[in-house]
Amino acid sequence: MTNKNQKGFSLIELLIVVAIIGIIAAIAIPNLLASRRAANEGSAQQSLRTLSSAEATYYATAGNGNYGSMANLLAQSLVDSVLGSATGAKSGYKFAISGVSATAFVAGTAPTANTTVTATGTRDFCIDQSGVLNSRTSATVDPTTITACNSTFAPVGN
Repeated sequence: MTNKNQKGFSLIELLIVVAIIGIIAAIAIPNLLASRRAANEGSAQQSLRTLSSAEATYYATAGNGNYGSMANLLAQSLVDSVLGSATGAKSGYKFAISGVSATAFVAGTAPTANTTVTATGTRDFCIDQSGVLNSRTSATVDPTTITACNSTFAPVGN
């Protein structure tokens, strides 16, 4: 005996729906990851601009004509504890200030991961006392190695 009022989906229909969802996910996930990397890079750029402004403020006030280290900026409450942390990362980027002297500083940032599928960014950034934000294809995940905004970097927007 068969029941003629059987209702439901067949196995083939369910497999077709699962395949369609898989195709949509395969298209959407890479775009989502690219958007996240772009947002992380935008946040890193803005954080470097914040560091540059903090250096200018420190130079004119507490520094008495000298630029300050990250610890100096943090002690003067010119940067927040997340950005000023020596071991922390903000939006998938680590930050460091090097080359501090009376006449110069270099603030650099590098992604916490730059080569895997889950890379937090694809570019390193730096800014110095000139105030020009520079970038290059990520060569490091350690921002302390960025000691100069030299010829390996190009101004952002060019």
